[in-house]
Amino acid sequence: MSSRSYQKLAHFKLPPDFRGRPGWYVQLWWLVQSLLFKTSPQFMYAWRRGLLKLFGAKIGKGVIIRPSVHTQFPWKVTIGDYSWIGDEVVLYSLGEIEIGSNVVISQRSYLCTGSHDYQSESFPIFAQKITIEDECWLATDVYVAPNVTIRRGTVVGARSSVFHDLAPGIIAVGTPAQQLRER
Repeated sequence: MSSRSYQKLAHFKLPPDFRGRPGWYVQLWWLVQSLLFKTSPQFMYAWRRGLLKLFGAKIGKGVIIRPSVHTQFPWKVTIGDYSWIGDEVVLYSLGEIEIGSNVVISQRSYLCTGSHDYQSESFPIFAQKITIEDECWLATDVYVAPNVTIRRGTVVGARSSVFHDLAPGIIAVGTPAQQLRER
């Protein structure tokens, strides 16, 4: 058994301005999300768009966002016109998330912009942008890793995991997601 040290979490430090807003502002968003966003009736799409915009999200017209959507830091989220964000989707926006127009992110999908450097003993956190271009569909329970771009018109099949960029206009499935055929 090796005596090598893999992680010393006492050495972990959050990078300066990692959240992009002061701590009190982050806490205010989490309170608003819990009390006003998640408890709103299904049909109150404009209300939820308004709350996200109030906290700095860039949201296009006609966007449908379900009340069970979780957004870590809305000021790092951009969603284009007429996109749909389904039930229990997590927009883990430690880094920027850019979702184009006419995009469907189906229920229980997880867009994860952050992770840790497991090779460093201090286990530093990092964030990298995720981009979902126009007219994509992420079916149910899709995981998208940091630093991934899913190109225009691509469909990602249910329960797939996307760790690398995907080409435009394809259907991709699996873990890791691989091109099955053209759309």
